[in-house]
Amino acid sequence: MSVGLVVVSHSAKLAEGVCELAAQMAADVSIAAAGGTDDGGIGTSLEKIMAGIAATDSGEGTVLLTDLGSAVMTAESALEFLEPEQQQRVRMADAPLVEGTVAAAVAAQTGRNVADVAAAAESAGASYAPDGETPGKASGAAGDAGAPAPAEPEPAAGDTASGAWTLVNPMGLHARPAAVVAQLLADLDAEITINGVDGKSVMMLMTLGLRPGETLSATATGPDAARAVELLAEQVRNGFGEI
Repeated sequence: MSVGLVVVSHSAKLAEGVCELAAQMAADVSIAAAGGTDDGGIGTSLEKIMAGIAATDSGEGTVLLTDLGSAVMTAESALEFLEPEQQQRVRMADAPLVEGTVAAAVAAQTGRNVADVAAAAESAGASYAPDGETPGKASGAAGDAGAPAPAEPEPAAGDTASGAWTLVNPMGLHARPAAVVAQLLADLDAEITINGVDGKSVMMLMTLGLRPGETLSATATGPDAARAVELLAEQVRNGFGEI
């Protein structure tokens, strides 16, 4: 069992499409669409949201993701109708609908609890660097000019591993392979950077836009560093199961 998701949108088609996309990356996660009004119009439905919660909360909890303002209000109303015990395990994430749902689905697929799944959704909104910056690189604010970077502890020699491989699958590091990588590395005791971004963040990996024939480079530190690089190498060489 895993945390479930309910996608709340003013449009039934939009909610269904977001669910379809997220399900490609999290096959074991229960994701329900609660889009449109009860008569099929544009708007939100308290009944659909309540039904979505009932369908997705297996006891581990559910995270609600919404699009526009009134969807938030309807979702908040749904929470008020829940029994106190269930209210404790149903969260509403303040996150962009598509990116937040994808990030939440990947986190739920890896067995994270409801608080962590909601946090993953909310972090998705901050995953993209401002225009003109390279993902994974800090902006050079004027007030920081010339300031030395804080010293980081040097990892022990046996706790560092790295590698670089050419992407061979037809579409490169698109959404599904990014989710595969993030899930693969999630539980390893290692910090891993892939082409300058957090290798455990599906949203950051998707910002890279790596194409077939380009190089994916990774550096890992921590007790599971070698294992992380080994698993990543295997996935890249196998084309993430797409060849």
